[in-house]
Amino acid sequence: MNAELLSALEDLEREKGIDKEVLFQAIESALISAYRRNFGSVQNVRVGIDRLSGQTQVFAQKTVIENVTDHRLEVSEDEAREILPGAMPGDVVEFEVTPKNFGRIAAQTAKQVIVQRIREAERGLIYEEYSNRAGDIVSGIVHRGERGLIFIDLGRTEAIMMPSEQVSSEMLRPGERVKFYVVEVKKTTKGPQVYLSRSHPGLIKRLFELEVPEIHDGVVEIKGIAREAGARTKISVWSEDENVDPIGACVGPNGARVKTIVQELRGEKLDIIRWDDDPVALVANALSPAHVTDVQIDTLSRVARVIVPDNQLSLGIGKEGQNARLAARLTGWKVDIHPESQTGHGGW
Repeated sequence: MNAELLSALEDLEREKGIDKEVLFQAIESALISAYRRNFGSVQNVRVGIDRLSGQTQVFAQKTVIENVTDHRLEVSEDEAREILPGAMPGDVVEFEVTPKNFGRIAAQTAKQVIVQRIREAERGLIYEEYSNRAGDIVSGIVHRGERGLIFIDLGRTEAIMMPSEQVSSEMLRPGERVKFYVVEVKKTTKGPQVYLSRSHPGLIKRLFELEVPEIHDGVVEIKGIAREAGARTKISVWSEDENVDPIGACVGPNGARVKTIVQELRGEKLDIIRWDDDPVALVANALSPAHVTDVQIDTLSRVARVIVPDNQLSLGIGKEGQNARLAARLTGWKVDIHPESQTGHGGW
C-alpha cells in the first residue's frame, strides 16, 4: 500500500466520516482472502498494515506442539523459540510469509475495499436522509417508465413510483420536474429504495402546508381529506381563532394559494369546506358546491338524509356519484340525497 492510498484513507475519514481504522481492518480482512485465493494457502494467516508507512505483511500463525504432524499449522518448541523465546506448547507464534509481489495485490485489494466502503457509506447517508422524509414532499425529475413503474431522479438516488401510486389521468414526461409524496423508504441489498406517490392524500396535506402559512403555523388545521386522485379532492379545515377564515386562508389572495396547488395537481378539482363538530353542518358543507336545504341525521345507522333543491340534485350527487361519495368519506356519514320535490319542498 503506497502513500497515495494512505492519503485517500485520510480524505475519506475527513470528507465522508468513514473511520480510517475501520477501513484498515476491512482491508486487512480482505487481504487474508486475497492471500489464500492467490497462493492456495490453508495456513492460519494474519495480515498487518503499518498505519504510518502503509507497509503490508503476511504472518502465518502456528501453534506450538511437541509432535508436529502438519507443518502448515504447527511448529515445534525449538523452532518457535527462535521467534518467540520462552514459547510453550499451546502458544501461537507468527512467522512472516509475505510474498514478493504481495504489494501489488494489497494495493488492488485496498482500492476495491475503499470503493465498496464509499458506496456503503453513501447508501447509508441516502437512507438516513430519505427515511427521515417519509410522509414529506420531495421534488424529482421524471427519468423513465418501465413495465408500469416510473423512475424518478432525486439527485442522489433514483426513486420508484408503483402503478398503484400513480394518477391514471397524468402524463408524466421524462425530464419533467414534479413534486411527489414519500410513501416509504426501504433498505435493500442494492441500497436504499425510495417509494413515491402522486395519488396519496398525504400529497394534498403537504402541499397545503407548504402553500398556506396558517396551516404550517397551526393556526388553521386540516381536519380531513377525501381524494379521488386526478379528479376531485375534498378537504375540511378549521381554526380556533375566530378572526381567521380557514377557507379564505387556504384559497389565498385572489385564489393564488389554491391555484398553485391545483396547478401542481394538473387541474384536479379542490373543494375546501369548513369543518364543524355538528354533523348536520358538516355534511351540508361537505356536499359543496351543491346547496343543501336540510339534513337529517340517523345516529344509529350513521346515515345523513339530505334534501337539496331539484336543480341541485345532480350537482349534489356529482358525476357518477363522486361528490356524494367524497362527502361521505370526508364526514364518516353515509349520504342519502333527495330532491325537494320528493319530500314536500323541504320537509320529510
